[in-house]
Amino acid sequence: MPYIESKIAEVEHQQQDFKYAVNDARKLAATLSAFANTDGGTLLIGVRDNGSVAGVRPEEEAHMLEAAASVYCSPAVDLTTQVWRTDNRYVLEARVAASPLRPHYVRLATGEQKAYIRVHDQNLPAPAVLIEVWKGEISERPQKYFHTDKEKKIFEVLEHQETGLTLSALCRQTGIPRKILLPLVARLIRWKLLDMGFMQHVAVFRLVR
Repeated sequence: MPYIESKIAEVEHQQQDFKYAVNDARKLAATLSAFANTDGGTLLIGVRDNGSVAGVRPEEEAHMLEAAASVYCSPAVDLTTQVWRTDNRYVLEARVAASPLRPHYVRLATGEQKAYIRVHDQNLPAPAVLIEVWKGEISERPQKYFHTDKEKKIFEVLEHQETGLTLSALCRQTGIPRKILLPLVARLIRWKLLDMGFMQHVAVFRLVR
């Protein structure tokens, strides 16, 4: 099977997204941000959600893609593009690698900046805890581990929580204020003592066993 047909046959997943057309650079930027902030991925423009090929005008879509990556993403997202022809129509492929510069934010129409991550086949706003994890990864200050009463309380609460707890639930059950708990949970994730997953698009935290 030719390359582009085989890519389309994979359908949408954690590292692949389809766009029928590009009429909103910010929505496109959300996908680029999500790929760069997670595991990287491939965006196929000119393909419907069901995998049928709609086709695009490559030059026009490439211009919008470049604006999404460099104007609406901060820092800019690096990507490579390739034009493919199938069913007598053109498909524009954009490949994004997982970025060491995360978080990559998207500048919204309101002026607010929001980072995204890729979860299965969807782009979700990055949880505040994860952004703290990323900031810690690029910090030049060494992160030391101290086993205080707060860490002990977190471990005790999560010990019997197989599915994990949201940050709000963890706040209630530990009695630790959110502004203190958030960076603490981020450090525990960096030290690989806690793990973050998602339940119905909401971040939950559990012990690494």
